[in-house]
Amino acid sequence: MEAHTQPAPWLEAVAWIALGSAFLSVLAITVDIVVRGRRQHMWIMNVVYPVTALYWGPAAWRFHATRGRRSARPEVDRHGPPDPDRLPEWEVRAKAVAHCGAGCTLGDLIAEWLVFATGATIAHRALYADFALDLAFAWLLGIAFQYFAIVPMREDLGVLRGLWAAIKADTLSILAFQVGLFLGMWLYQGVLFAPGLPKTSAAYWLMMQLSMILGFFTAWPVNGWLVRAGWKERM
Repeated sequence: MEAHTQPAPWLEAVAWIALGSAFLSVLAITVDIVVRGRRQHMWIMNVVYPVTALYWGPAAWRFHATRGRRSARPEVDRHGPPDPDRLPEWEVRAKAVAHCGAGCTLGDLIAEWLVFATGATIAHRALYADFALDLAFAWLLGIAFQYFAIVPMREDLGVLRGLWAAIKADTLSILAFQVGLFLGMWLYQGVLFAPGLPKTSAAYWLMMQLSMILGFFTAWPVNGWLVRAGWKERM
């Protein structure tokens, strides 16, 4: 078993505050969608917004409240869905990155706990096993998320063509997101807190939140290009 650096009590306290605010944001968005009936016009976004709050916390709730509700019932029932061509470019890009990031986030969570449960390592480092499984699960779930965004908007696509369109649309985005995530993971596991924080600490998951935010920004320019090229749908 690898040695770990135990986080300072103050860092653990800060981490619990950050995680708590994220969990409350997830709950608030979920209640808004499920209980208050503000379900998204594109159903996969009902998953994207709460998952994004896992790492963006209250900022994700703010975006959902000010931007996401415009694409939700009952607003869509009254006025129809917003025209994506008239939305601000930053909003379109933010939704595109959040959509990719949600699949990556769920994949990363599954992979991280799988590595922890199995004690898997590569070259005697759990971090390298994290990298390998994070990328694999993030790609699989990211493509699935993209498939359920593209196919409902393009009814001419069958299953295979829809799957290929999803792979073409999101592979570069997923890779760009993971580059930022992996850079953050390497910094906090290999440099700041070497030989690494234990996964059972709140500080570990605070650092993962920050790494995912870094991944959000490294995926930002790629998603702008994908949307302009027409490989990714405007939302």
